[in-house]
Amino acid sequence: MAQHKSAKKRIRRNGRAKTVNHGRISSIRTAVKSLETAIASGDKKAAQEAFKKVAPELQRGATKGVMHKKTVARKMSRLSARIKTIAA
Repeated sequence: MAQHKSAKKRIRRNGRAKTVNHGRISSIRTAVKSLETAIASGDKKAAQEAFKKVAPELQRGATKGVMHKKTVARKMSRLSARIKTIAA
């Protein structure tokens, strides 16, 4: 266990950051799941609307450092490609 005052403070800060980051990741996963269901339903318009909600969430994840920016770019690219394959 930490003995120094600064180490104890770092443990507290890490705990708070973990809680915030977990919430961010959870909201991203929820948004992506809603997009996945829209894609699975075959409704292109609904999928496009869901993508408009997912894209900012993913970008925010990259900006805040909970996801790597290239991971976000790859996910957005693959999701948008899947939306394009839906018959209009």
